[in-house]
Amino acid sequence: MQLEQLFKIEYINADLSARNKEEALLEMVDTIIRGGLKLEKSSVLEILKQRESLGSTGIGEGVAIPHGKISDLKEIVVAFGRSSNGIMYDALDGKPVHLLFLLLAPENSAGQHLKILAKISKMLKEPNFRKKLLKAGAQSDLYKVIIEQEDACVA
Repeated sequence: MQLEQLFKIEYINADLSARNKEEALLEMVDTIIRGGLKLEKSSVLEILKQRESLGSTGIGEGVAIPHGKISDLKEIVVAFGRSSNGIMYDALDGKPVHLLFLLLAPENSAGQHLKILAKISKMLKEPNFRKKLLKAGAQSDLYKVIIEQEDACVA
């Protein structure tokens, strides 16, 4: 499954103002709700916090991939947020997070959910991709960078 099918430009927040993990999760959930996804904010936040309690999704190199399974969801949703100041996220390397990919999946989508998570992780291992995300301008630029990187990873 291609990210382009799951990822909408409206799910991009190019300028996160969050200073910590909780604020970042709230801001990302607000972004997808403003983008048109009809979900109960408090229940989504609770699911994301429960996942974080198992171990931080801040994977290092300035990246976090918060994720969770949502019962009311019909299909996988991917969102992206960028913080120029950095977010204290309890990342594995102890450094601030600048790039967040939020992944929400229906409860019955374990296989697809893991494939998308692996794809995003693989894309983010490329230092040049992370640099492009940090430098890109508007939402449309970020969207293009992400879709192009996915295509490059497949090729």
